Amino acid sequence: MSTSTTWVLVADATRARVFEATGQPLDLARTPVHEMTAADPPSRDIASDRPGRTFESVGDLRHAKEPPTDPHRHEKRRFAHAIAGLLERGRTTAAFDRLVIVAPPQMLGDLRDELSDPLRGLVIAEVDKDLSMLPPHDLAPHLAALMAR
Repeated sequence: MSTSTTWVLVADATRARVFEATGQPLDLARTPVHEMTAADPPSRDIASDRPGRTFESVGDLRHAKEPPTDPHRHEKRRFAHAIAGLLERGRTTAAFDRLVIVAPPQMLGDLRDELSDPLRGLVIAEVDKDLSMLPPHDLAPHLAALMAR
């Protein structure tokens, strides 16, 4: 009987850690097998310049145009895309058999949008909580019931 390998992704908008778990009960590796961080610069450093100006349809009034997307939101989506790429590489090299994703609701949604169909098929559980700052030994109790599946 072969032991299945589960990757546990614990992420938020600026930090992602992937732990490896084998066997039951849940035994997370004490150090992540992968770790990623994203910069979180202020908006003035992300946006290239000031917003454009436009005229009102009636009269001489002018006002600034709102940017089409929030620069911080865009950076969070880019980070989710990078995480999905890491997970996809792990899937194609058969580094894991099952995947658990732990992330705040917005990041969880961004990750869902980025996962390929074969990768989604390996997801056994999702936890919509921000547990990204917990050390590995404190994560295990939150995930033990999910891993018993």
